[in-house]
Amino acid sequence: MPPRTSFATFLCSLAALSAGFAPRAGAQSQPLEVMPAPAEVRVTGGRLPVAGRLEVSARAAGAADARLDAAVARAAGRWQARLGQPGGSPVLVSIECNSPGAAVPSLLEDESYSLEVGASRVVLRAPTVLGAMHGLETLLQLPQRDRDGWFLPLASIRDAPRFPWRGLLIDVSRRWKPQEVILRNLDAMAVVKLNVLHLHLTDDQGFRIESTTHPELQAKGSDGAFFTQAQMRSIIAYAAARGIRVVPEFDIPGHATSWVVSHPELASQPGPYGIERQWGIFNPVLDPTNEATYALLGDFLGEMATLFPDTFVHIGGDENNGVQWSANPAIQAFIRERGLGDNAGLHTYFNGRVEATLARGGKRIVGWDEILHPGLPASSVIDSWRGSEALASAAEQGYDGILANGYYVDLMHPAAEHYLADPVPAGSALTQAQARHVLGGEAAMWGEWVGPETIDSRIWPRTAAIAERLWSPQGVRDAADMYRRLWIVSARLDEAGALHLRNRDLMLRHLVGENLQIPGIGALRTFISLIEPVKGYRRGELQVWQNQLVPLVGIADAAQPESEAARRFSESVDRALFGAGAVDRAAAAALAARLAEWQAAGEEVAGSLCPAYPALREALPGAQGLALACKAGSQALRCVEAGTPIDAGALADCQAALAQAALPNGSATELAVMGPVRLVVAAASLQADRPRLSDADWRARVAAAAAATAPSH
Repeated sequence: MPPRTSFATFLCSLAALSAGFAPRAGAQSQPLEVMPAPAEVRVTGGRLPVAGRLEVSARAAGAADARLDAAVARAAGRWQARLGQPGGSPVLVSIECNSPGAAVPSLLEDESYSLEVGASRVVLRAPTVLGAMHGLETLLQLPQRDRDGWFLPLASIRDAPRFPWRGLLIDVSRRWKPQEVILRNLDAMAVVKLNVLHLHLTDDQGFRIESTTHPELQAKGSDGAFFTQAQMRSIIAYAAARGIRVVPEFDIPGHATSWVVSHPELASQPGPYGIERQWGIFNPVLDPTNEATYALLGDFLGEMATLFPDTFVHIGGDENNGVQWSANPAIQAFIRERGLGDNAGLHTYFNGRVEATLARGGKRIVGWDEILHPGLPASSVIDSWRGSEALASAAEQGYDGILANGYYVDLMHPAAEHYLADPVPAGSALTQAQARHVLGGEAAMWGEWVGPETIDSRIWPRTAAIAERLWSPQGVRDAADMYRRLWIVSARLDEAGALHLRNRDLMLRHLVGENLQIPGIGALRTFISLIEPVKGYRRGELQVWQNQLVPLVGIADAAQPESEAARRFSESVDRALFGAGAVDRAAAAALAARLAEWQAAGEEVAGSLCPAYPALREALPGAQGLALACKAGSQALRCVEAGTPIDAGALADCQAALAQAALPNGSATELAVMGPVRLVVAAASLQADRPRLSDADWRARVAAAAAATAPSH
């Protein structure tokens, strides 16, 4: 799995915010607010005023097309809600498609389009309806506003995706996510041109799809929470109408507890078994030596091949710890008799049997890295959680693959970290032919720590940065500009139905009751805006009592994965401390005042709200820590403002306060401002050295001193 975030990662992300990329030929001459960034943009100057509704004429190969008409209607509705003035002149849009494209979206479909915004009308051209739908999403992001009102910048756009597989995995197995969650996230996916919904449907904690050939699977393995086949057909149709493929995952042979609850005879050790409520790697694994295993899989996978029209079926294949196989003498004898070598060889044997079953239904298997062993069928696709090097190795062996490593949005890493991960990094040793085996990647929303109320906030808006990485040219890597556009596209995602913004008040009500007019609610909002859930897998270490049945309504669930307020503060600190030639003392004074405000908010939450509201009591260490950290940072910034090095005693007190503020706490949250506050404390202690150091040496010196005081997790 991806490494946990450290202070060094914070410094790398900070450096990335200042890094730009060389403009490509035909690049835009003024910034657009579009995400993903188009392949080619030329802003020609001038504007098309926006004062009314969209008036669209659309044809696919000279005829009306129901899918295109529906896309136009959705776009017009969103346009009207944000921009429309009933009495204004309409914006004229002409859409020309060469063909309707495939009724069921395909990996090979042409998704390109061109968009011409002229002085009197907009012309959108595309080879297929899918390309036209992408162009409509770009058009919806183009309007800008100034003192003269809304307008479209006159521009010429030529656009096509870098990769054909741009996915989002949603795990509905560990914690159930009903149909409405999936549908609204499909709408959000379309906004940023993601085109694959990977549904993780079975795992140790739940079997989430109806089987008519073996109804006992969902009857005993789901607690009654699963998609009926009618619901799944509705999801597939909804996705297809938005140009999105649905790829199901049935995790086998490991992560199989929910299978063997109803069929213990198919496990590699005797049962009985019950649904797992905790998280982790568990021993139950299907028995590849039992022909009854393949009989059931043949029935089930044949049924699913009919239900799911996509070419690909994900079989998981990860994290089989081998305990049951190694402990079963009959299985080990089977390995010897068949010359399979070891458990890995048995896994390859199993994959071959499953691949043959799916091939009869016209399907190709996708699996995690662990399925890649000698003898794996050449048509298999590797979904790599291990990283771009493992993906490249698969490509060198002739296997198609997609990247998931670096895109695990459940780990709460910042958008910049996801943004700079690349399926084919610059400088890759892959030949052009080998690189074509890399189909793209997918954001992964694993389900241990998300429920229907919080999942949108964990996916969006950070996944828009991943969508840009998978769509836009490789050279589009300006993290600062990505963030500029990320918070704008966040509002567009909200317009499309995502609940990442609207559910923030819902989570606050879980903490203080229904009344959000209580005294101190402003301080609570400030506090929540400055904390983040802990990164990586630390929440499970800090909240060992959590399980599938415990509701997600705590402080960590109300916090956002990435604090916008803290990130903007970090940028301001960077400008104040590391400007050319000197520290900006006036800016230091403004930053000190901001920290004083945040200190007051922390003190109010700790002193007034935490004692009054039981659900907030777990926030007490964090609120006290915020007050301590902000007081230390403000003191250091006052020294920076005065140009006077902080004295040794005050420095020791500041560092002790920061160490206290950084201690792990039961709420499984961390203060998002700790990195920049450490920088200002370090700068205050070293500022006497600033006049004799180059800009680069000063930055490096302060960063090293700050990193030395950061705890390691």
